[in-house]
Amino acid sequence: MGTGSIRKDWIGRVIDGKFTLLGWLGGTDSSGVFLTELPGPRRQKAAIKIIPATYPHAEARIADWATTAHLSHPHLMRLLYTGRDQIDTTGLAYSVTEYAEEVLSEVIAERALTPNEAKEMLVPILDALFYVHGKGFVHGHLKPSNIMVVGNQLKLTGDNLEVAGGPGKHFKALGVYDAPEIATGKITRAADVWSLGVTLVEVLTQQPPVWDRTPNKEPIVPDSLPQPLAGIVQGCLQLDPARRCTLSDVNKARQETARPLPDGADKTNEPATTGSTGVRRSVIAIVATVVVLVALIAALHLRPHRTAPSIPVVKQQVAPAVQEQTSPAVKQKAEAPVRQQAAPVVKERPLPAIPETPRQVAPPPTPIPKPAPGQAMGAGMQASNSANSAVVEQVLPDVAESASRTIRGTVRVRVRVAVDPSGSVSNATFESAGPSKYFANLALQAAQSWKFKPQTAGSAWILQFDFTQAGTEATPIEVSP
Repeated sequence: MGTGSIRKDWIGRVIDGKFTLLGWLGGTDSSGVFLTELPGPRRQKAAIKIIPATYPHAEARIADWATTAHLSHPHLMRLLYTGRDQIDTTGLAYSVTEYAEEVLSEVIAERALTPNEAKEMLVPILDALFYVHGKGFVHGHLKPSNIMVVGNQLKLTGDNLEVAGGPGKHFKALGVYDAPEIATGKITRAADVWSLGVTLVEVLTQQPPVWDRTPNKEPIVPDSLPQPLAGIVQGCLQLDPARRCTLSDVNKARQETARPLPDGADKTNEPATTGSTGVRRSVIAIVATVVVLVALIAALHLRPHRTAPSIPVVKQQVAPAVQEQTSPAVKQKAEAPVRQQAAPVVKERPLPAIPETPRQVAPPPTPIPKPAPGQAMGAGMQASNSANSAVVEQVLPDVAESASRTIRGTVRVRVRVAVDPSGSVSNATFESAGPSKYFANLALQAAQSWKFKPQTAGSAWILQFDFTQAGTEATPIEVSP
C-alpha cells in the first residue's frame, strides 16, 4: 500500500516534529504527496512531498531544493520548507510547498479550453517561465498536471526545476512533453518551449499531439487549431531547438487575433504581462454552468491581490524583464483562419476553495420565504418569522462579479450551524453543499460569522444561501438541536 516505500497509511504521522500528514494527495514511483498544515497559529494548508532516502536521485533532489529555495514569483509555487526525517525505519527527504486547490489537467479532462481561454492562460505561464529562465533554470516538466491554482493565482510547480544546460537528472521515461534533445543528455530553455506547445494542443483538444519520438518525425498536430494558436504550436514543436520559437515569439503571437507566428518577427524579449491592459482585465470563463479554474483566476485579476502570509525562506517579488537569446524565425505556411468551434457543454464541476475574503454585512433579514416547490424542509425544521428577531448579524458571502455572471438560475447551499448561549456560531457544517465547491465554501465561511441573540440554551439553524446573478439571499430556519 503506497508509492515505493512511501505509504498512504502514514496519515496521522508527523514529519520533523511539525508537519502532520493529514491526507493522501497522490504520488509517483519515487514520491508521495500528503496534505499538511504549516506551523503557527493560522491553520494554513500546504502540500508535503516525501521521497525515500534510498531513491537513486534523492541527494541530487535535496541539493536542487536548496538551490531553488530562494526563487519567488507570483506564478511559481513557493517552496516553503525542506528537510530530512525518518518514519519507523524509512529514511526520508521532504519538501513543503503551497497547497493547490485545483489542477488544470482535471479541468480539461471534462472539457477543452476555448481559444481565447488558452491565449489568456498563457499570460501567467509565460510570466513564470521568463522568470525561471532568467534565474538560470528550466522548468523541465511543463504540462497540464503541473499547472495549479493556488489561492487567487495560476501557478507552475517549482520543486523540480532543472539547471539550464544540465543533464536533466529528474527525467526517467521520456514522453511527448519532453523535447527530443533531452535524450542527448542536456536540457535547455528551448525544452520548455516544446512542452508549452504540447500543453497548448492538449488544453485545446483534450489530447496531447501524437508523437512516438521517432527521429526526424514531427508530432501530429490537429488541423483544427485556430490561429494564432496553430502558429504558436507549430513554432514550439520544431524538432531542431535552434529553429524553435522563443517565449517572446509566443508572447507576441498570443496577442495577435488571427495570424500565425510571423516569419522574421521582431524578437524583442519581454514579459508576458506587457501589452494592452485588456489582457489583465479579460475574464477567462472556463465553465459552461459553474465557475472553475481559469474563471476564478480572471475574476481575481479584477480585484486587488492579497498579500501572501509571511513564510520563512520566500519573499514575493515581481518578475523582471528577462533577456533571452532569440532563435531564427519559424517558417509558416499561409493558412486561412479556422473557424472556432463552440466548447462542448459539460457537467457541472466544483470550484476550488479560495482564501477568506472580506465579508459583506447585510441588513437585518427579510421575511423568511417558503421552501422552493418540491423541496422538503426536513425533519425538525421550523420556518417562522420569529427568525427575524433572533438574528442579530447576518453575513453574506463576498462573490466575485465574474463568478456571479456564470450562474444559471440559482445555486443553493444549506449550512447547519450550532449556536451557543452567547449567540455565536460554535459549529458549522454542510446540510447541502450544492453543485459548486466555490459557492459552498463561501457560504460556510459566511455562516460561521452570523450572530444571534443570547439565550439560556443553545440552538440550531439551517442557513440557506441562494446565489443568483442578481445577488445573494440568506434565509435562517430554526431546527431542532
